[in-house]
Amino acid sequence: MAAEKVAFITGGNKGLGLETARQLGKQGIKVVIGSRDLARGREAVEKLKKDGVDADAVRFDITKAADYKEVYKYLDQKYAKLDILINNAGISKEDFMGGNKTSSTSAEVLHETFDTNFFGAVQLTQTLLPLVKKSPAGRIVNLSSILGSLALHADPKSPIYDAKAFAYDASKAALNSFTVHLAHELKDTKIKVNSAHPGWVKTDMGTDAAPMEIPDGAKTSVALATLPDDGPTGAYIHLGETLPW
Repeated sequence: MAAEKVAFITGGNKGLGLETARQLGKQGIKVVIGSRDLARGREAVEKLKKDGVDADAVRFDITKAADYKEVYKYLDQKYAKLDILINNAGISKEDFMGGNKTSSTSAEVLHETFDTNFFGAVQLTQTLLPLVKKSPAGRIVNLSSILGSLALHADPKSPIYDAKAFAYDASKAALNSFTVHLAHELKDTKIKVNSAHPGWVKTDMGTDAAPMEIPDGAKTSVALATLPDDGPTGAYIHLGETLPW
């Protein structure tokens, strides 16, 4: 059981998750990436090892309840703690540029989006929290989005005012609520819980139309995962700046 910091990143085999793993690993943190397809997870580990990163992969599907216990058992037996949990896995079933279709958003799309972006993140965090409590300085990072900001969605002058993808936006607003509530519950501990807006990044979800490159998109998660003892908790952050809820 190593004294080094250990991080678990969901959806860590590609895109922002993989880059977050790379940047944390460059700081000497052991990274464990969760991937629905273990073969792809192992391929990602090989890429990370070529960059000098100490990495491992576990099969983890955020939509399968049995996987939560398996990940807990794996981390408990191998490391007996978890220093950093990054709830990075997320989906969108909507066209962000397709106009406001709130009145016709199906229950199926809402359920599928919330199962991954909200319920999955909450359940995993609750399952792994006992291990995070064993860390000298636990950090929980919830990958949100500026599209989860109710304040900005309600402001006709905001840059996201016309970007209304109801299921996705609502799931991230709910995730932000989880951040605020869990941070309050843990306020007298050394654990910090924050929401990260990575930015509009060139990923599968962000598409090539996005202005930010993946290495820049990972910076907010990495910063929140490695906050000093006097860093914020219960905050909504993008590149060091606080966003309105």
